[in-house]
Amino acid sequence: MFPFRMPGAHVPHRKHTASLSPVRLPVPKQVTIPLSMHIGAPAKAIVKPGDVVAVGQPIAEAGGFVSAPIHSSVSGTVKSLDEIWMSGGPSMAVTIQTDGEQRVWEGVKKPDVCDKESFISAVRESGAVGLGGAGFPTSVKLSIGDKPFDALIINGAECEPYITSDTRTMLDDTDSLFAGIALIRQYLNPGRVIIGVESNKAECIKKLTAQAPLGVEVKALPPVYPQGGEKVLIYHTIGRVVPEGKLPIDVGAVVMNVTTLAFLAHYMETGMPLVEKCVTVDGGAVKEPKNVIVPIGTPMQDVFQFCGGFVCEPKEVLYGGPMMGVAVPSTELPILKNTNAILALTEKETRVKKQTACISCGNCINHCPFHLNPKEMARAYALEDWDALEKLKVNLCMECGCCSFVCPAKRHLTVTNKLAKRQLAARKKKS
Repeated sequence: MFPFRMPGAHVPHRKHTASLSPVRLPVPKQVTIPLSMHIGAPAKAIVKPGDVVAVGQPIAEAGGFVSAPIHSSVSGTVKSLDEIWMSGGPSMAVTIQTDGEQRVWEGVKKPDVCDKESFISAVRESGAVGLGGAGFPTSVKLSIGDKPFDALIINGAECEPYITSDTRTMLDDTDSLFAGIALIRQYLNPGRVIIGVESNKAECIKKLTAQAPLGVEVKALPPVYPQGGEKVLIYHTIGRVVPEGKLPIDVGAVVMNVTTLAFLAHYMETGMPLVEKCVTVDGGAVKEPKNVIVPIGTPMQDVFQFCGGFVCEPKEVLYGGPMMGVAVPSTELPILKNTNAILALTEKETRVKKQTACISCGNCINHCPFHLNPKEMARAYALEDWDALEKLKVNLCMECGCCSFVCPAKRHLTVTNKLAKRQLAARKKKS
């Protein structure tokens, strides 16, 4: 395992909406809720066209252990159950025509929790996934069995440019964040609790430090991307390295996002499952950047329109930030459980310079958080030298984009690593 080293990449922060508390989007005319909004098996629909549904009502059950149930974010009538094309491929989706009433399902009630098992069961029923963008089912993350667990690390880094939805959680929903932490301490009993926040979020650090209960540490971290990466955060908070092929729990740690914890507190108090998301709406093409509370399944175009529409035709629209975000083919695509931002970027913001020959400067190595060698990985990939790629530990690459960002030759190193990882996985599956 290669050691972590700073500085990563000093990306522009562009936190234009950091001071803007979220505003609520009016009920959309229609929502389209994909059944694949999390890592793992897609959920299985339990409704059909013509069914009348209400807010918080289950519309899909978990499709396996690594999966999560899905609930209606609106009241209305199921219009269709069809396959739609998401950025990552096809997904079944439930489309609901809303009635504008936002009637709450009669089954929404505070869960009965008395021990660790019932707590994890309630988390599963809530539909919770990692709300920082990863989308890993939260109940699976907390199902640690008898593995030693002595550090709960809470991710408040929010290191991607533009995104401020977690910042607003830390400032506007502080009590719920600490209530969520209390639940984890009560039922899983971690030895340490550390909230990691980049030092450029001084207001967040000040407020969290002032309200933190005994035993909860607030740690200021260098504002360097990708500080919020799970393995990077573990190293910079408790000094442990997660080995290749291992999970945080294998080094005694669990990492959770601040907004995920705040949501769990709300759910345990009200019984309302995950049906809406705070989303940062920004980018040079957006007329009025905002943080917006959006029903899951709302078309992106409705959210952009709520923010005044576009001042110019976007060159690129993304789920998430510019470093690790996913480009979308259409603004008709919906807001997902793990959507923390949607960006509409101008040509100037997305302009890609022409690739030139590698000058062997070593920038890609020096800025990689895992001290990998993207230059040699690119060479091995071009030669189809799969053994060399494994020895170079390409599977450790977190696809953060630092290597491409700092490369003076503007080589597409991150894309090459993604392709190399997929090729290796496909070859192993065949063998």
